[in-house]
Amino acid sequence: MATRLEIETYLAKAIESLEGAESELANRRYNNCANRCYYACFQAAIAALLAAGIQARSSRGHWRHENIQAQFIGQLINRRRRYASALRRNLGENMVLRQKADYETEPISEIQAARAIRRAREFVNAIHQMEGDTT
Repeated sequence: MATRLEIETYLAKAIESLEGAESELANRRYNNCANRCYYACFQAAIAALLAAGIQARSSRGHWRHENIQAQFIGQLINRRRRYASALRRNLGENMVLRQKADYETEPISEIQAARAIRRAREFVNAIHQMEGDTT
């Protein structure tokens, strides 16, 4: 079972990544913005899974991207209904955009980056409200 510290650490990382994404958008670095938006969602999803008692790590102790997305949607949205179904696409859409930003030659546009920020903010805020420190 995850400790409260582990959950809070991943939430803090998610918030830091989101703040980084917002800074990158303001500085017109849209590819970096897309990258940070995805990782904000990824880190928040890990916090949510840990809080629910779900260990989605590989046998080597690494967090697998596909597994995080599948477990978040399958367990926390579909099965347990812990999060709104509206969040179902946020992580996946930001993952696709991050892959485009990191591995393809076509740059991310300002509009794409702004939409990624909106998705990331919505996702991180929902998880922070549910799992954040209540002390």
